[in-house]
Amino acid sequence: MGGLEGELAAVGAAALFGLSSTFFTLAGRRVGPSTVNRGRLLLAALLALGLHAATRGEPLPSSATASAWLWLILSGIIGLALGDASLFQAYVRIGPALSMLIFSTTPLFTSLFGYAFLGESLTAVEWMGIAVTLLGNAWVVSEPKRRDFHGAGGSYRAGLLFAAGGALGQALGLLTAKLGLAEGVAPQSANLMRLLGAAAAVWVVAFLTGAAHRTHAVYREDPRASVFTFAGTATGPIFGVWLSLVAITEAPLGTASTLMSLTPIFLLPIARLVFSEPISHRAVLGTVVALSGAGVLMR
Repeated sequence: MGGLEGELAAVGAAALFGLSSTFFTLAGRRVGPSTVNRGRLLLAALLALGLHAATRGEPLPSSATASAWLWLILSGIIGLALGDASLFQAYVRIGPALSMLIFSTTPLFTSLFGYAFLGESLTAVEWMGIAVTLLGNAWVVSEPKRRDFHGAGGSYRAGLLFAAGGALGQALGLLTAKLGLAEGVAPQSANLMRLLGAAAAVWVVAFLTGAAHRTHAVYREDPRASVFTFAGTATGPIFGVWLSLVAITEAPLGTASTLMSLTPIFLLPIARLVFSEPISHRAVLGTVVALSGAGVLMR
């Protein structure tokens, strides 16, 4: 029964991550992706602090070593502050469905970084998974109708690059997080430490550049953007991440990771209903091909 609970949690996490990216896209189109990134990191960090205190009896992990804090703060800055900022730019330019499809190349970058920096070997099957993932993504992003819908020229190309940057940042964030987790930090505590590092980084920059006041002003003037940001934060960094932790606890890691990679599938109907994006047979098949390659890597 435990395995089934873990698998259901993984599917639920994938669905929540799809909803989260949709809410962040709606907010980003109203107040800008950088503003949304600052708002959701602050909100997520505060919520994570409260949950950590309620479930573990202390707001901060007192047993974490200085080395663990260093690696996990660095992980948060790279993965959550910089990587997600890049991904949010992609949401606004090319929509959440295509952005999350390209973001599914994260296992590709993670595998390559593990090979280069941790000495983790790649089998012939895993190299095949990398090739299949790239093939599926290339087939979808090169579709002429999709390129025309999102807008020709630099905006579309920039959106693709921002989505790839999000995947690269996520992979580097996972690499540094693994080094922090090796210090014996619990996953919930590690998530909190990453969020605190990311939130501190973006808000220090915001105060130095004057963006902090603008962030408060635009949210006060646009309550709907505040609602979308709160909904995206609740469904993604809070409940989505919580379900993902349940999934990897109750089910085999490969199974949980593969099921959690289904987010682009959930986003296909959402993109059609919410953003009126055309969904072609080529997009569906290319998405399935790309996720199949990602599944091979995750296993």
